[in-house]
Amino acid sequence: MKRTLITLAMTLSVAAPAMADLALATSKNCMACHAVDKKLVGPAYKDVAAKYAGQKGAVDKLAAKIVKGGSGVWGPVPMPANVQVSEAESKKLAAWVLTLK
Repeated sequence: MKRTLITLAMTLSVAAPAMADLALATSKNCMACHAVDKKLVGPAYKDVAAKYAGQKGAVDKLAAKIVKGGSGVWGPVPMPANVQVSEAESKKLAAWVLTLK
């Protein structure tokens, strides 16, 4: 029983940050255009993670795109600027997206 509780606690401690970052993405309206595993208006986060996997500076590059917006990388629909997202939040979101492989 004690071992089961320890395993559960360890699982929740690992899953909690991922859920918190999903909650942040939801609260900042990212999930209106993106999903973790399928294309909506914008690319799936798993596709973004695959595209930028192993690239030096990927977190900073994606964080800047989150705040400033962008176009042309994933098709004709531009991503608008997200001025409601702080620099710290954008880096947290970018780091989270890159974990979704």
